[in-house]
Amino acid sequence: MQSYRKSQEPEVSKLKEPILDEITSALIGRHGLNFTRQDTSSLWFLCKQEASLLDITDQGCSLFTRPEIELLEWTDDLEMFIMKGYGKSLNYRMGVPLLEDVFQSMEQAIMAEEEGHASGSFEKARLRFAHAETVVPFSCLLGLFLEGSELKKIQKEQPLQQPPMPPQKRKWRGSTVAPFAGNNMLVLYSCPAPDKSTSKHFVQVLHNEHPMPMPGCDGSDFCPFELFKEKIVAPHQKHDYHTVCNPKLEQKPTGGKVFQIFQWLLSPGKGDKYPKDEF
Repeated sequence: MQSYRKSQEPEVSKLKEPILDEITSALIGRHGLNFTRQDTSSLWFLCKQEASLLDITDQGCSLFTRPEIELLEWTDDLEMFIMKGYGKSLNYRMGVPLLEDVFQSMEQAIMAEEEGHASGSFEKARLRFAHAETVVPFSCLLGLFLEGSELKKIQKEQPLQQPPMPPQKRKWRGSTVAPFAGNNMLVLYSCPAPDKSTSKHFVQVLHNEHPMPMPGCDGSDFCPFELFKEKIVAPHQKHDYHTVCNPKLEQKPTGGKVFQIFQWLLSPGKGDKYPKDEF
């Protein structure tokens, strides 16, 4: 995973450079100091730390104008989009085992209810704790922070367009998608149903304790369980964890048995035992 992210860094840096260069030039003009691109990046980091940890915005942040801060925020959002979010399908495909685990726990709860198990004899909640590297891909699997038309692209695992640059509005913001103590919650409800043709179980998705509309559920945050399975879970279940995370699968021997035996005899360092289990 680390090597994958490293491979994406040049692309992200190239996209951020024009913004950093523009703001660096403006800083030089305003303050008369020989700022570099790295200086601007470091000052922006200082601004974020002061604002988020100390609630101070009149020191490091005061070096930048409001439009510059909005552009710098966009570069951060762009980086998260490409490295952890919808920018690359591999980012959220790695979260499929987690989605399947959550969904299976819901199925088990429904089965326990239908079989009349006593309250307290089956799982009531499943809690998991992780970082943004888990929260963000999982949010993407659920289709959060998408426009309705973008859902089909995600289901087909096509990359989305980058978040629009300010002053255009955008849903994808790092401060919203993965703030401090960011979390996702999936709640399974059992509701009285007038007949068997009506769904009895519903799934509600909350992000940072707020109900979230799901494009896969017609923009509702309260989704029939069957629809949640069909539109949100099922499209991603075609992936196997090992296939996604091991791109170089073990090569199987090619050719007929006679050719393979001949190839084995000519290969150095094979030892004196014939590898029967290969054929």
